[in-house]
Amino acid sequence: MDDYVCPIAAGPIDATVSLPGSKSITNRALVMACLADGPSLLRKVLLAEDTLIMIEALRALGMRMTVDERDCVAEITGCRGHLPVTEATLDCGNSGTTMRFCTALTCLANGRYTLDGVERMHERPIGGLVETLKSLGAGIDYLGSAGYPPIHVAASGLSGGHVSFHSPPSSQFVSALLIVSPYARRDVYIDVTGDVPSASYLAMTTKLMDFFGVAVVEQYAYQANDAIVGAAQPARRVRGCKFIVESSQRYCGTTWTVEPDASNATYFLSIPAVVGGRLCIDGLGLESIQGDAKFVDLLEQMGCLVTREAHRLTVEGPRDGAGLRGIDVDLNDMPDTAQTLAVLALFAKGSTTIRNVGNLRVKETDRLSALSTELTKLGAVVEETSDALIVHPPQTIRPARIETYNDHRMAMSFALAGLKCKGVTIADPLCCSKTFPDFFRTWTSLIESIVRT
Repeated sequence: MDDYVCPIAAGPIDATVSLPGSKSITNRALVMACLADGPSLLRKVLLAEDTLIMIEALRALGMRMTVDERDCVAEITGCRGHLPVTEATLDCGNSGTTMRFCTALTCLANGRYTLDGVERMHERPIGGLVETLKSLGAGIDYLGSAGYPPIHVAASGLSGGHVSFHSPPSSQFVSALLIVSPYARRDVYIDVTGDVPSASYLAMTTKLMDFFGVAVVEQYAYQANDAIVGAAQPARRVRGCKFIVESSQRYCGTTWTVEPDASNATYFLSIPAVVGGRLCIDGLGLESIQGDAKFVDLLEQMGCLVTREAHRLTVEGPRDGAGLRGIDVDLNDMPDTAQTLAVLALFAKGSTTIRNVGNLRVKETDRLSALSTELTKLGAVVEETSDALIVHPPQTIRPARIETYNDHRMAMSFALAGLKCKGVTIADPLCCSKTFPDFFRTWTSLIESIVRT
């Protein structure tokens, strides 16, 4: 596909948007439903590259499911904790959740499994999860570099007991173990020390487990972040957590409707911040189990007006000619929103500092380095550290061709830069197929529907 030419907004927006389901919820729910006793019906599942990779991996393990792609519904017959296939090779593509969740899942069986992915997956760490699973009785070998996929699993079930993670590079390590813990032979006690990235995703995992009938005892330890001065609310970061999962529990088949993807919603919620007006997202609100729904708190700090309802979020741009203001935030709890905020910072008065997001370096690409390079093309002055980014906005945004590094979030977030600057183009727009195949079609239709007043 040719480069995407970003459309300029003709004026303020006034729109209500419905978005596809959450990737994070879909992939967690698929695994739990497959393990469950009885059938499950999952509505509004996301059908995109990452979730289709998960579906094919689960089918390769013998899981029975029917997917209606038109209505985004998955009907799943649970395996009651017994994986039907004892030998399989799983292609996990560049899906971190598939690689990590299926690594833990296969350890429940009695069989042999190989898990591999694209070249970038060979650079995405898995060592902390592998070592923890080995301590619970799994036999796992690295087929390439130690600590990274591809891997071979020689499974004979998980024993249970006490395990620990210290500053894991991804919360997916902990979520993967949590999801399979009910099927260990003994209770599982998980102790996570040090920095806990994306802790809100752990809460998402335990809430979904509860919905499928498994209770988790959880406790989080918080520490104030003294580095952030002048924030609207005191900044806290998770500095450790503990979980207990009793092995006597089992997932129960259920019916579940997947929420819109909160990470993908951030691009649309940011439109009125740039061009004015208002935008509503249906299906996402105060009752969301996704931490990224709190991105609206950042928009509020920058000067937007936010209305929060149970299943609806509305953002209005700054009023009375007031522009956006730069902010200083710790985004460790929702790092997938960092690219949105970094691009939004181009339009703010004053610099924006994004802290404690070192784990962005082991995502689909090194997102901190990629952001620094592409924001500089647009005229920003960017300071990059090992785990932070400071964006000093330009007087005028310059036209540029934005490289996307095969990273869907780079492509989607930089569409915001083109709302007021002619000549911003996005390379490789098809990389959005990872979580939102129709993103640019939806974006174009929305922006071109704005009528100049």
